[in-house]
Amino acid sequence: SSSRERDAAVWDIHLRTTIEKTMSFTASSKVVLTTTTTTTTGVRRRGNARATGTTTRRGGRHMARANAPKMSPPDAKSLVDATETFIFDCDGVIWKGDSLIEGVPETLDLLRSMGKRLIFVTNNSTKSRAGYTSKFKSLGLNVGAEEIFSSSFAAAAYLESIGFKKKAYVVGETGILEELDNVGVQHIGGEADAGKQVTLKSGELMHHDEDVGAVIVGFDRNINYYKIQYATLCIRENPGCLFIATNTDAVTHLTDAQEWAGNGSMVGAIKGSTKQEPIVVGKPAAFMLDYIANKYSLRKDQICMVGDRLDTDILFGKDGGLRTMLVLSGVTTEETLKSPENDIAPDFYTDKLADLLCLKPVEA
Repeated sequence: SSSRERDAAVWDIHLRTTIEKTMSFTASSKVVLTTTTTTTTGVRRRGNARATGTTTRRGGRHMARANAPKMSPPDAKSLVDATETFIFDCDGVIWKGDSLIEGVPETLDLLRSMGKRLIFVTNNSTKSRAGYTSKFKSLGLNVGAEEIFSSSFAAAAYLESIGFKKKAYVVGETGILEELDNVGVQHIGGEADAGKQVTLKSGELMHHDEDVGAVIVGFDRNINYYKIQYATLCIRENPGCLFIATNTDAVTHLTDAQEWAGNGSMVGAIKGSTKQEPIVVGKPAAFMLDYIANKYSLRKDQICMVGDRLDTDILFGKDGGLRTMLVLSGVTTEETLKSPENDIAPDFYTDKLADLLCLKPVEA
């Protein structure tokens, strides 16, 4: 269809985008993470290029200090008035684990009553869009599948956009498998390999499927050495095999009690064994944003990204030309935001999404 061809054209612009992580060390031995986005046309810009604020000197070099204002009621009004579409991260913004964050239902109802389009984007690949629809419903939120974009969906849509016809090997959970089924991509691995072990006895040789043309790495609570080795063999020995990461998040809110090691730890294992950089389809890469903007014919300067992470959500918005609002109900603390080592500045920050309820008309 013409819609699918248009979607594919937008995705094709970014297919070979990679995210290079470079580590530089200050004199005090603290690590400073900078991000460079590289495309087929060369280096586009550094992830900290849009930061604003003061400059301090550390370790013999200058660093930009992010300077973001805390959102006031007038700020909230101007932001909402200028925004046609809100894109929300889920973990840390809408919920923590399986617990809904206070005031979220009322805030979403308020924004809908004001005519705003709401879209929910998550890097968590453990569920498909159907799975997330059920989760929203279980929390009492009326959100349709067409409003949800997960990194599991992005991985499947990426393969569909390039006319992928081979098999995919999955390091990940049911969300990726269900989305691959939806686009007709054959797959192996995933939960079927959860209990497999490697004995490393003398002469042991692992065989792999030579028809695998892509390895998809998403969050996998049952990751094991068998999966790492199988993925490594496919990427290293199958000509042209793609290495796709749903995201590279360092930590994630799998429960409301603490942070857990994220998909970055799983992707890191495959990067280490293959010495290859993955194609990242989740935030902060541009794939999902371009797909959403094209699908709904959205102007990016009328979109506001709301998230709890600086290096994924806010960077995703900044690099995409969106307005950005950071909430402190998830991963990022005010101390981290204001740290001299942070150079990613949202347009505004606030304690939680429900702070937008200051715009609710006062009942007589």
